[in-house]
Amino acid sequence: MSRPIVAIVGRPNVGKSTLFNGLVGERISIVQDTPGVTRDRIYAQTDWAGKAFTLIDTGGIEPESKDLILSEMRDQAQIAIETADVIIFVTDVRQGATDADDKVASMLRKSGKPCVLAVNKVDSFAKQQADVYEFYNLGMGDPFPVSATAKTGIGDLLDEVISHFPEHEDAEDEDDIPKIAVVGKPNVGKSSLVNKLLGQSRMIVSDIAGTTRDAVDSTVRYNRKEYTFIDTAGLRRRSKVKEEIERFSVIRTLAAVERCDIAVIMIDATEGVSEQDAKIAGLAHEKGKGIIIAVNKWDAVEDKTDKTMKEMTEEIKAVLSFIPYAEMIFISAQTGQRIDKLFKLIDIVSESRTVRVPTGVCNEILTRALTVQQTPQDKGKKLRIYYMTQVSVKPPTFVLFVNDKQLTHFSYTRFLENRLREVFGFRGTDIVLLYRERGEKG
Repeated sequence: MSRPIVAIVGRPNVGKSTLFNGLVGERISIVQDTPGVTRDRIYAQTDWAGKAFTLIDTGGIEPESKDLILSEMRDQAQIAIETADVIIFVTDVRQGATDADDKVASMLRKSGKPCVLAVNKVDSFAKQQADVYEFYNLGMGDPFPVSATAKTGIGDLLDEVISHFPEHEDAEDEDDIPKIAVVGKPNVGKSSLVNKLLGQSRMIVSDIAGTTRDAVDSTVRYNRKEYTFIDTAGLRRRSKVKEEIERFSVIRTLAAVERCDIAVIMIDATEGVSEQDAKIAGLAHEKGKGIIIAVNKWDAVEDKTDKTMKEMTEEIKAVLSFIPYAEMIFISAQTGQRIDKLFKLIDIVSESRTVRVPTGVCNEILTRALTVQQTPQDKGKKLRIYYMTQVSVKPPTFVLFVNDKQLTHFSYTRFLENRLREVFGFRGTDIVLLYRERGEKG
């Protein structure tokens, strides 16, 4: 199930970044009095009242500014608005409800998205009550007085925000159709791949990096099965970004990975694996998604020998060593080479992510593992594992009940994970092993 996305928007210098940092609990955004300091969207995971969500901080909106940076920030915020499930509209009680606020409010109303109005810098509601009520004139419903600096009024604001989160009653039905996000750097052939799968030229395909700026969902039928493919704008390192709009694609890619089941990470065979590819793979890994590495443009690699594929496989595995479970395939989106095998891999990974292992079988595997390799010990005290049970899928997650969590060790966790993979495969998916002491809740 994907996390709801909440975007914080408003004019420059109303305290959006301070509010963002307060909600996240870390100083992520740069906070400065100069308007326009937060030029790139910053995003983070947080939660309230047991509900997790992705929070986006945006550059300020100046509705009619001709200044290049401010106009780019307006476009950036607009994309955040389109992507978000709920919007927090931040205003400044000291400046009052301005004409620019009114124009931003109009933009938000047109979006049709749930909006929560936050009136920031309210240090004393008793003294500033009349000033807060002025914001009713924006037509955005009840204003919530907050102080991002003092962190007052935040609870009421977040209660209102999470009340607008979409319900997921039909999540189980939706999950029957695998959702595959096609991600990677610009110009690696993501749209060409989706077009080949669709059999039609639905995406704009061009040699110009950054042609695809929207995330587009496409339903594909193959062997009487349905798949939903999410084509995304390419991710590029900031130092190489020339067009500001290419930066806007980052949050769409994040959103696509957030709601997908499997991420197909496309790598350009003519360029090899890069640090940016590792960052994209890391994002999918952190989200617990199934991962398939698709090495595209294999037909364009010159002077191939019988060792070329093996050498490139080893190079990719070395750079992406943190995802040893990822499946890999060499394809050509242009010619359709091995596209049928890509579907087979998607099926395998999809099934692996939903495998449920009975508790009895879990403990048979655990007993054999304990016989083969003893558990770690420290200062004469030995780790004891009493039993293991699977608690969830997507990714498969297991809880091991132990005498002392402090005695656990990464190497032994990897050993147990490998034992599970020997029996059940779990191809293309991470396995999560959690340790819990007896009597410990959660």
